[in-house]
Amino acid sequence: MNTDNKETIKVETTVHAPVEKVWEYWTEPQHITKWSFASDDWHAPFAENDLRVGGTFLTRMEAKDGSFGFDFGGVYDEIKINELISYTLGDGRKVTITFTSQGRDTKVIEVFDAEVTHPTEQQKEGWQAFLENFKKYSELSKDEDFKGGL
Repeated sequence: MNTDNKETIKVETTVHAPVEKVWEYWTEPQHITKWSFASDDWHAPFAENDLRVGGTFLTRMEAKDGSFGFDFGGVYDEIKINELISYTLGDGRKVTITFTSQGRDTKVIEVFDAEVTHPTEQQKEGWQAFLENFKKYSELSKDEDFKGGL
């Protein structure tokens, strides 16, 4: 895939949960598998995450009817706990996610290099759908699922 395109796309949401919980739900595989898909006809049956600079992550995403699936993964470039994750995807594109504590809420902003296969607006809508699914999961999950303190 051609990654010479330097266009970036930004998606964001505010999650009604403290940054520590948002971070945990974003980074731990047992949570990633519960939100890392854009619509209810998809799921993420597997995720692994080595959250450190140079570490890798991989999430398997599949249509529930078995018609299609793909792996989403990359290598971490920078980690600041509860603040920032930066990584490079397998195709060389860069992604940066910031987590900003706003009291009991957390603003999550993802900025990523666009790819050239799909229209920019379609990419933005897809990534925003993942982010909204994450927000929904994080806000509906019971606090017992959260290992940190509230």
